[in-house]
Formats: sequence, C-alpha cells, structure tokens
Amino acid sequence: MQAEIITIGDEILIGQILDSNSKWIAEELNKIGISVYQITSIQDTKEHISKALNEAEKNSDIVILTGGLGPTKDDVTKLTLATYFNDKLVLKEEIVAQIKEMFAKIDYPFTAVNRDQALVPSKCIPLKNNWGTAPGMWFHKNNTVIISLPGVPNEMKGLMQDEVLPKLRHTFKLPYILHKTILTYGMGESMVAERIEDWEDNLPEFIKLAYLPAYGKLRLRLTAKGAEKTLLETSMRLELEKLFKLIPDLIVGVEDSQTIEVAVGKLLKAKKQTLAVAESCTGGEISKMLTAIPGASSYFLAAVVAYQAKVKISELNVDKNLIERFSVVSAEVAEAMAIGVQQKFKSDYAIATTGNAGPTADLTDKTVGTVFIAIATPTGVFSKEYFFGQPREKVIGKASNKALELLRKEILKN
Repeated sequence: MQAEIITIGDEILIGQILDSNSKWIAEELNKIGISVYQITSIQDTKEHISKALNEAEKNSDIVILTGGLGPTKDDVTKLTLATYFNDKLVLKEEIVAQIKEMFAKIDYPFTAVNRDQALVPSKCIPLKNNWGTAPGMWFHKNNTVIISLPGVPNEMKGLMQDEVLPKLRHTFKLPYILHKTILTYGMGESMVAERIEDWEDNLPEFIKLAYLPAYGKLRLRLTAKGAEKTLLETSMRLELEKLFKLIPDLIVGVEDSQTIEVAVGKLLKAKKQTLAVAESCTGGEISKMLTAIPGASSYFLAAVVAYQAKVKISELNVDKNLIERFSVVSAEVAEAMAIGVQQKFKSDYAIATTGNAGPTADLTDKTVGTVFIAIATPTGVFSKEYFFGQPREKVIGKASNKALELLRKEILKN
C-alpha cells in the first residue's frame, strides 16, 4: 500500500515556512502500515495541482494533499479538484451550520466568504473539521483514494486523527510495519557497519536495516513489514538481542526518545548527582540539549557560556597566565573551566568545552574544528582533544554530543 503526499503553497517553495505537515503525515501513515512513495511540494496553481494529481494517481493507492483550502482567492485547490473530477461545487448546509456554531462560540461574525467554505465538489465525501472552517474532502477515482486537507497544521492533524486514519483503516487491509531505532554513540557509520556485518547479512528478508548518521551519533533503524504481527514482533526482539550483544559499548538506548542527554539525565537522577556546564565554542548547545528534558532541574544546576577570555577569568576563575601560556583553545584551559564551574555551583560533575568552531581561528594557533572537552568528576578532572572538521554547525553538534558521551561513560564508571 503506497501513498503520495502533495503539499500546496508558494510559502513552502520560497523557503518561508518548513514543510512539517509531510513529516507528520508520513509518520502517521507508517504507523498503520502505509508506505509513503513520494512527497511533492507544488505551487498553488490549477495547472500544477492537476499535473501533480495525475502523476500521483498513476503511482499511488492513496494521495493526500494539504494546503490551498483557505477562503481567499489565492487558494484554488477546491476549484481545481472539482475540475479534475469533472464535477461542480455544491453548498453543504451541515458545514454552514458547523461554521456558524463555531463562530458563535467566539463571537465572530459569519460572512459570505465563510459560507463559501461550505462549497465542496458533489462527488467528494466531506470530512468534518473540528478545528477550522475548511472541511476535508475524500474522493475515489478508479483504484485511488484522493484526500484533500487544510494546510494549517492543527487542522490537518485533527482531520487526520478524527477522520482520515480511521477511514483508511476501514477501507484497506493494511500490513503491519514495525520500527525500532537504536541510538549509538562513539563510532562512525563505516566502523559500526564492519562490526555488525555478519548479523546484518543474516537478517530475515522482511527486516531491513538503515544507517542514519548525524553529528557525533548514529541511529540504526530496523524496519519489519508483513502480514503477521506476532512474527514481526518476535523476530524483531530476537534480532535486537543479537545486536545488543555485538555492540553493547556503543548502544545508548532504543527509540529516538532515549537520546544521549536523556541517558545522562537518568543516570544523574538515579545517583542523585548534579551537573554544571561551562561552554565556549558550543555556545550553550549542551545546556539547551539538557534543559529540553522535562524534570532536568533535579540534576542540572546551571551553565556559563564563557565566550570571551575575560569571562573565563572573571566567572570561572581561569588563571590569566594559563590562557596567555597555552591559549584559550587548550586542554589546560578546558580543565580549568570545568573545575571553575564545578566549584562555582558545587556540582558533582561538570562539562567544559573550548575550541575553534570556525569559520576562522580567531586569535589562536589551533586549526578550525579543534575542540577540547573537559570533564570534572567528584575525584578529579580530565580532558580530550578532538578534530571535528567543518562547517561550524558540524563542530558544535559533534562537540556537544561527544561531551555528553564522555560524561555518560564517566558516570557509569563510578
């Protein structure tokens, strides 16, 4: 069972907004066993919409459009759909009544433009929109289901959950799709692939492995697809057990929710220990990762973004002579920063980063991409030097993940 998602709107094509709708729809379709064949973004014009629909109909069982259903003249999707299906627009009084009731609750005037929202092609099945004025529309053409939804995210999601997904489950006999994503840190994609090569080569044919590398981490996504749910679940569990035995030193957890920052937080919370952070080249990224987790205040005390040398001296008590002798990008300064922030906030552990994120090396002799990471523990401090290359975003991302990886390993030792 294959689907295509078509997003309509010039605002996507000119980069004014991100197409978050397609990502969300694809995830929800996948959960019920529908694979997305293609995602397309197009202009809000009759010609472009008709062409995209014609192509999608040839390739997919289900086509979902989002956008172009507003009450203004620049939204032409509904009229285009009527033409595409050799149909005409008709007024649905039940939709008029729904819009009036919605507006009455918020004391908003009902106008002729709002009434036009209740005009839909006669051949469609209207889908009730509890979050806005534009109804969804469900069409059958030959062997394809074509669904048109508003582009406003909360309206689209409401219609998908209330109307579209239940109706798709009822209409089609869908296979089971099971995903498991394993989070690994500390080793690159090619080296991990080499360690698990024999296991990967012997996976059942209905289980596929995908490597998803990112800055300083690697996700391994296993996907099982088939008609028998029990078989998929049993096989997936057995294969995961084999994988965990092959690379136990690299695996942080299963699923995207078990990120390195979540793993560190759980360890600190379990041990009733605390953390403070001193950041230079990472510019607050580590602190952002940690504080994005609900309940982080139970172990994360504070952070100092000491970007300039004078702040390292005044706020973290780094010796000025240390900076003059070794430069701000050095193991010595990184360790002094870690000790300084640990003592300042009386934390059990501390992280410190200093380096050249680029694009220039500023006033140091270190190559762009060089980063020193220091970890202060209850018993001492240590640092490591890394080269993360370019560009700037890569250096910051890799350094932040590596710092948390080092901390996690240190906590596990004690």
